[in-house]
Amino acid sequence: MRLALLQAPSPAADDEAAFATLAAALNAAGAMGAATLTAPEIYLPGYNQPDIPARAQPRGGAWHQRLATLCRAAGCGIVIGYAERAGERVYNSAIAIDAAGREIAHYRKLQLYGPRENAIYTVGDAYTLFNLHGRTAALLICYDVEFAPHIAALADRGASLILCPTANMLPYTHVARVTVPAMAVNHAVTIAYANFCGSEGDLDYAGGSVIAGPDGEIIAQAGAHPALLVVDLPAAYDPARMSTQARDLRSL
Repeated sequence: MRLALLQAPSPAADDEAAFATLAAALNAAGAMGAATLTAPEIYLPGYNQPDIPARAQPRGGAWHQRLATLCRAAGCGIVIGYAERAGERVYNSAIAIDAAGREIAHYRKLQLYGPRENAIYTVGDAYTLFNLHGRTAALLICYDVEFAPHIAALADRGASLILCPTANMLPYTHVARVTVPAMAVNHAVTIAYANFCGSEGDLDYAGGSVIAGPDGEIIAQAGAHPALLVVDLPAAYDPARMSTQARDLRSL
């Protein structure tokens, strides 16, 4: 399966700029035969915007309809973070839409990061797993992927691929460089971690978006600037290089 990953600056609440960037990335990814494109956390309207609750949209709302149209036109699916309005609550959410424009997965962030996120968002309460071109995939968002119990729980449920929108900022460059690849190899999963680059308000994003394989290899990684990563995932990996920790763990 071929995967694409978008690293880009925040659209900073400019919907037209956001959808222009997404259309270009989806069209390029689709032309290269990618099954899906993963984009950053709260890409809509932008992670560090001051008026998130006022801009949040309901699941299935205008953003989703525009995304579905872009996916159909490009022949490529998308996983993207957005601010979800659900009645009086706002969630830090991610949605997966397939190349036909159908929603195939929806997820709400479990591990809210810091006082700002906890003041804005309601905590999610469930994992999300789904079929993506014959592979069992799951969604996580940013801080979620730094918790080994969540990765282990998804692997135990059969996930082999985790798609993770993120808004990782400086100075936390170790997350993409060390934490994500370690989580991938320790739990025998592939992780696609899509980050912002550039600045938004008082945040400087770390870039470094990465696709890490279950065999300990970094398949592709971006630098500090906008990038579109496109990779082919092997149909199988060398069993000798795959983690056996889940099988070998001794409980005390």
